[in-house]
Amino acid sequence: MLNTKDYLLFDGIKLSYLSSENYNQKIAQEDDDNILIITYCYSGKIAWKLNNNDYIYIGPKDFAINLLKTIKNKEIKLLNDSFEALSIFINLNSFTNDIQNIIEIKSNDIYNKLCNKPLCFFAGNEKTESIFQYFYQKNETTLSYYKIKTIELILYLYNTNELSKTCQNEYQAEQIDIIRQIHDQLINNLDKRITIEELSKQYLINPTTLKSLFKSVYGTSLAAHIKEHRMHHAAKLLLETNKSIAEIAYTVGYDSQSKFSIAFKDYFKVLPKEYRKK
Repeated sequence: MLNTKDYLLFDGIKLSYLSSENYNQKIAQEDDDNILIITYCYSGKIAWKLNNNDYIYIGPKDFAINLLKTIKNKEIKLLNDSFEALSIFINLNSFTNDIQNIIEIKSNDIYNKLCNKPLCFFAGNEKTESIFQYFYQKNETTLSYYKIKTIELILYLYNTNELSKTCQNEYQAEQIDIIRQIHDQLINNLDKRITIEELSKQYLINPTTLKSLFKSVYGTSLAAHIKEHRMHHAAKLLLETNKSIAEIAYTVGYDSQSKFSIAFKDYFKVLPKEYRKK
């Protein structure tokens, strides 16, 4: 486990690191049922039993938002020998002015926005991942970063309209794993033009479902997301290497320098050669 400590970030807000060994113990330590828990999975998988015989789980990069009283009443199953996560406990009864003055959101506002369902599980996206990863970095200003990132997380969850679109059910969990595999394949092969039809056949997933789930996980369409990666990788190569523009175009999946230059200018508002001169 990367960290085992608990941190009191603000009055009514605590950060706790969880593992397969201490999960039940740390949940049981909380004695106020009116606690909102945001749980992020770092590694492994954990499942909560629903009212029927189905389970819903979060895996790496996923997160859950629920009330303590809901978690206490659910059977929990660890799906891996090793499970690592963090939870942010927000006591809605003692959520005091020191943080309300910063974020200008009251505890009942948070409750109404984030507790609209007993159990909410979400596929993480690049935004949430960029926030949660800071909780696994250690330096001399660790506690300050934890406080800042907790505020950023609350504000993001409160203001985003994407959560309602990405709340998982027991049928989506395996599909989301497939979407992440597809994402990694595309990012690792930016020089190739892989079609949705090819991915659909390779991963045995309906093209419409693929596009819909990809957008729910990563926040943008598959085409827009991959283009963003292509452009940023190209920009890095322009600044950090002596490769020709034609070579860079090929490296990020364009068969001609002119097509690449048009796409690059559309994205960065300058031509590649102008970008390189900066």
